[in-house]
Amino acid sequence: MALHKLRIASGLAVGLMAGTVLLATPALDWGVAHAQKFAEAKKKAEKKAPSPKETPKEQAERPAFTAEEAEVAVIPGIPDARVWGDSETDFTRLLPTVSGPWLAISGGGSDGAYGAGILTGWSESGKRPEFAAVTGSSIGSLVAPFAFLGPRYDEEIKKNFTTITAADIFEDHITRDSLFDYWPLKRLIEQKVTPKLLSEIAAEHARGRRLFVATTNLDAGRRVLWNMGAIATKGDEKALKLFRDVLLASCAIPGIFSPVGIEVEANGKRFEEMHNDGTLTAPFFVIPESMFSAGSTSRPPLTQLYVIVNSKLAPEFQMPPRNIAGVLGRSIAVALTAALRAEVMLIYVAAERQGIGLHLAHVDPTFNMPSRGPFDGKYMQALYERGVEAGKKGTAFEDATPDLSMRGSSNAQQ
Repeated sequence: MALHKLRIASGLAVGLMAGTVLLATPALDWGVAHAQKFAEAKKKAEKKAPSPKETPKEQAERPAFTAEEAEVAVIPGIPDARVWGDSETDFTRLLPTVSGPWLAISGGGSDGAYGAGILTGWSESGKRPEFAAVTGSSIGSLVAPFAFLGPRYDEEIKKNFTTITAADIFEDHITRDSLFDYWPLKRLIEQKVTPKLLSEIAAEHARGRRLFVATTNLDAGRRVLWNMGAIATKGDEKALKLFRDVLLASCAIPGIFSPVGIEVEANGKRFEEMHNDGTLTAPFFVIPESMFSAGSTSRPPLTQLYVIVNSKLAPEFQMPPRNIAGVLGRSIAVALTAALRAEVMLIYVAAERQGIGLHLAHVDPTFNMPSRGPFDGKYMQALYERGVEAGKKGTAFEDATPDLSMRGSSNAQQ
């Protein structure tokens, strides 16, 4: 019953976020602490190249399909490429065949620099384990492949958060279904996700380890979990494109960025699904919630779980300006924090019931450096270094339930 109530609370918060984000002005920021600064950032973002033109295929309307077809749709040639993220039966087919701790990485936009720093500092401490499974959602999906491959990619993770700017992520250009054009982020993913990276992920998948990324299927209104190692194992150009598209989709904030179209097949018919931000259905993913319930026939296949939350957990005092951008931006930020807190409590209750050792990291509440906008280089560098310090000292992860009281913090963002 407690799990059910927590899930309802989380769902309501995410529902509020989803409803308001579609109406939001460009005041929205990925980080919950910086929602009011998006409008300023979009004015400053440089255009590094002309925006690519939409192709006729992108402009065309999608062929209609039914709920029944959506239910059974698969990726042509890769039957185990993905499953419904709420299906216990489907998920058990993808479980790792090796034992070891699991790592889940949340969304959080530029605050992902904290998680990146934790991983690096953890490696430097010599105590970072090899994970049997790594999951990522939203910005966590961009970290997950490199975290999955281990410390040798720490430098790449660092570059992803200390050398990029807003201009590397979006262009101030309205499309037919978004307030911004994410073609710079698409190009960045193409540069980072190479055939070599896929081959290394495929090799780890063959060893029995698993890499999962969460997206939200807008047509079905459900979470989809992508088996990235199986996609990497396919290894051809279509697999490479799909791998990149899934990462882009997981980061596609609704209304802010366009959803990503992914071609599927059902009963011999091909059609295009729309996928976007994985955090719409949960701030981070561990396993289908039903596997945590007392009535589940499948025991969760893990004994140690590490979760990196790329955000602060406590609500923070902040006086938004009394205008549409300020009120909507602040409201969305509050909804995101509420959903995250509900999900954390859900995981704590479930882990305790199942005897799973849970270790949670979240942005240090004492970190109060102001950000000038999304993907502010100085802010991300400072946050990254704070994460490195915590990872190196072994203070990043808490084993006890964090203070989730609604008192929050009196530190206002400047």
